[in-house]
Amino acid sequence: MHEISVMQSAIEIAIESAKAQNATQIHRINMRIGALAGVVPDSLEFAFPIVCQGTMAEGATLEIEYVPALCRCSSCASEFEPKDFFYECPNCKALTVDLLHGKELDLAFLEVS
Repeated sequence: MHEISVMQSAIEIAIESAKAQNATQIHRINMRIGALAGVVPDSLEFAFPIVCQGTMAEGATLEIEYVPALCRCSSCASEFEPKDFFYECPNCKALTVDLLHGKELDLAFLEVS
């Protein structure tokens, strides 16, 4: 379950950022997770309180924003949400690799004091 190490890294980044703002407590963490990021949001939520224990993020809340996959067809420029891992344009049936969104794994914002 690599989500634990992903969450550990996110908390380390959050703590560094909070300390840079002279904060002493992290109250809320918002993450953006793409549909194709390769992590399971439920597993991140499970790991969150465990990883936060004994840190300035203990007691914080985690918000996860789900980002669906979005492609742009390189032939007809249509934007579409792929139905599977073959990015076929529903408009012209061309295969595309122009992925606009869906691989995000971002620490979007923090609420600190």
